[in-house]
Amino acid sequence: MNCHCGEKNNCLDSVPIFNSLDAREKEEIFRLIRHRHYKKGERIYEAGGIRTGLFVVNSGKIKIYRLTETGKEQVLRIMGPGEFLGEIALLRNVPARDYAEALEETAVCIISGEELRKHIRKSPDIAFKIMEELSQRLDFTESMLESINHYSVDRRLAQALLSMADRFGVVELPTTKANFASQIGMSQETLSRRLSMFESKKYIHQIGQRKIIITNKKALQAIK
Repeated sequence: MNCHCGEKNNCLDSVPIFNSLDAREKEEIFRLIRHRHYKKGERIYEAGGIRTGLFVVNSGKIKIYRLTETGKEQVLRIMGPGEFLGEIALLRNVPARDYAEALEETAVCIISGEELRKHIRKSPDIAFKIMEELSQRLDFTESMLESINHYSVDRRLAQALLSMADRFGVVELPTTKANFASQIGMSQETLSRRLSMFESKKYIHQIGQRKIIITNKKALQAIK
């Protein structure tokens, strides 16, 4: 499905990697964009498939996950408007190692990897911005792996809450508690119990299903 011009412009304007482009360069990339809508639960791509372009989230949310040998989901990250995935397609055509699934009605702009590579040669700033984003993702992934492998359940949860609070000012889960639990390496039942325990100790205050106010930051920081 072709997208409206406004939607294409939103894709370019919402992604930091394109900030350095002038109007002419943006217009060139604008012509490359294909627009697609995905229903809740629909896969954008799956492990083993070849991704041939850069996917930019225009609206909605996408879950990136892998399956363990036992078939259990391990959520890697949740992506929202302005974020991109499929960047490996800009470097080489290799099979995807993970799955991408729409968590709600989602609109995505797709930019051909082959064509975008040509623009990167003319505008290296795009490559540097992509490298910066990938570096941040790698740091986050390494931090999560270290947390899962070495820290207690309570400390993993405390660190995840503190990290989100530092970035966004308030903790608002971008998706369901089941996905959040998978991302920090615990079951949904364990997450619910630990959140209730934190609340009973007045470390946090839960508002609805997704919003969490941290009321005792020092106590969370002290959890071992």
